[in-house]
Amino acid sequence: MGKVTGFLEIGRTDRSYEKVAERTKTWREFVKPLPDKDLQGQGARCMDCGIPFCHTGCPVNNLIPDWNHLVFKGQWKEALDTLHSTNNFPEFTGRICPAPCETACTLNINDDSVTIKTIECSIVDKGWENGWIGPQIPERKTGKKIAVVGSGPAGMAAAQQLARVGHDVTVFEKETRIGGLLRYGIPDFKMEKYMIDRRVAQMAAEGVTFKPNCNVGVDITPQDLLKSFDALLLSGGAESPRDLPVPGRDLKGICYAMDFLTQNNKRVAGDQIPDSISVTAKGKHVVVIGGGDTGSDCIGTSTRHGAASVTQLEIMPRPPDHENKDLTWPYWPLKYRTSSSQEEGCEREFSAATKRFIDDGKGNVSGLEIVRLDNGKEVPGSAFIVKADLILLAMGFVSPVQKGMLEQLAVKLDARGNVLADTKKYQTSLARVFTAGDMRRGQSLVVWAIREGRQAARAVDEFLMGASDLPR
Repeated sequence: MGKVTGFLEIGRTDRSYEKVAERTKTWREFVKPLPDKDLQGQGARCMDCGIPFCHTGCPVNNLIPDWNHLVFKGQWKEALDTLHSTNNFPEFTGRICPAPCETACTLNINDDSVTIKTIECSIVDKGWENGWIGPQIPERKTGKKIAVVGSGPAGMAAAQQLARVGHDVTVFEKETRIGGLLRYGIPDFKMEKYMIDRRVAQMAAEGVTFKPNCNVGVDITPQDLLKSFDALLLSGGAESPRDLPVPGRDLKGICYAMDFLTQNNKRVAGDQIPDSISVTAKGKHVVVIGGGDTGSDCIGTSTRHGAASVTQLEIMPRPPDHENKDLTWPYWPLKYRTSSSQEEGCEREFSAATKRFIDDGKGNVSGLEIVRLDNGKEVPGSAFIVKADLILLAMGFVSPVQKGMLEQLAVKLDARGNVLADTKKYQTSLARVFTAGDMRRGQSLVVWAIREGRQAARAVDEFLMGASDLPR
């Protein structure tokens, strides 16, 4: 694979960013693509390592060494076909996936992994630029009708796979636009939304019907869908946020991170947000509670709003700067990372727990009392106050929303409140009802959602037809 001595001759090179002062003025993406010559050189670095451990790190089982080699040879269209054979939407994962494949790369033993994510993104971007990506219309129709509830990456992947084998697929989405949290939870500066729109157009040409503004469980019951469709796939995500029930939680100025991000994405898309519910970080001292990707997105969004300051709190201790490769490789390690949003400017506090929110005397939050932790226990005398006009709770999600559709179906749940189903049949406790993505596995990555959507599509196809040619 690649050039036999490529990894010895060529060093790792990755995409760069626009300068902070420039990129924070807009909502556009700011990653600078690598030139083709550099990309081919990076593809040449993929060594013939015998066992491609990058496969163990990739949930969709991308054929990484294969398309690295094709890029090295300049065979871009063939690389695109290989990439699409395992991943319906590589332009999504090429932008927002944390790239566990690179962690698992054999060269990562020396901190010099192949730039897999960058090559993936470049392949699909070149495919769109050259008109190589179009609808794949099935040669025959099966006459089977399938309803997919939720238009995030799991629902979109499943719908596209099912449509391509001839089923009539209808996707139901409660919001006004298709894309789920891929559209409403990911800021535009990380992934611009025209990328979703062109995939929706492709899928519509393939026969998928989209029904936005239709909240299953409110506007229509799941029982009505079961009367009209041969199978029902639940892919609504895990949208119940984790709360922080400490004194002062009811003060104004405290909101969930996803509500903040969703509102901003709608604003960027041109929607009018009523002043009565509008939340902005402009001129405010913002505290983000939670150290994950959602918290990072809140930091970048607040910076672009013009926040006076941004502080991020993490309850866990500060991770080590470097992992012990002997103990962690090829698995995803815990180590200190700085996101592009954190790089743009914020204070980061570790081993920090919130004791209470502080009232300004008028029902608004004005700060919070924080204590230090040591091995999970409060350090006596460590309390301090942080000023805050806006507090964003970004501590993850606990389960799917159960009120409405799931309650009406009375489908069995697992111990964490997710819809119960295995990863072979993806079938729930109810006949003809399947589930995939975060609704089944809990809060996870876009790449896992795509994998589950593809696998669930095969399970549904096999259930309806007795056999399936779709890949697992």
